[in-house]
Amino acid sequence: MHRMRVIEEDITTLALDAIVNAANESLLGGGGVDGAIHRAAGPELLAECRTLDGCPTGDAKITAGYALPAKHVIHTVGPIWQGGDADEDARLASCYRRCLEVALEHDVASLAFPAISTGVYRFPIPRACAIAVQTVAHFIQNEDRISEVVFCYFGTEVSAAVRAELAALQN
Repeated sequence: MHRMRVIEEDITTLALDAIVNAANESLLGGGGVDGAIHRAAGPELLAECRTLDGCPTGDAKITAGYALPAKHVIHTVGPIWQGGDADEDARLASCYRRCLEVALEHDVASLAFPAISTGVYRFPIPRACAIAVQTVAHFIQNEDRISEVVFCYFGTEVSAAVRAELAALQN
């Protein structure tokens, strides 16, 4: 799919309509991507997040981007890996779907995803990447209002897994 691509960059530097934050249920900041986004956006992001009453796993909420180059931040809460028998796959797919639905509701045409749930939440990387690419590809297949989806990562392991999934879609 020509509207999906992979890059290895700092997601907080991307000038897109929105970047996705792999948040915790409180939406009040944390480590990893979540902490980096909160630091780069400035204290106004935390202030707005305090008004949202958190976010359940598998759902998504949107805020302004504040000091970020992106106009918005879409916060989503991925599942914690518990061995695969706690509906983790469906809950992770829901994160990607809900982010895209929220994007459409707010006229977001370009957005970037981090590797949701693959850090401290321990979701297996190949499995998470397959879910990410397949869910996004299925969603945007007949939805032309989403013009660009960027999978933005720091590690080559995640980038390689997503590139393999994207290549498989071309065949």
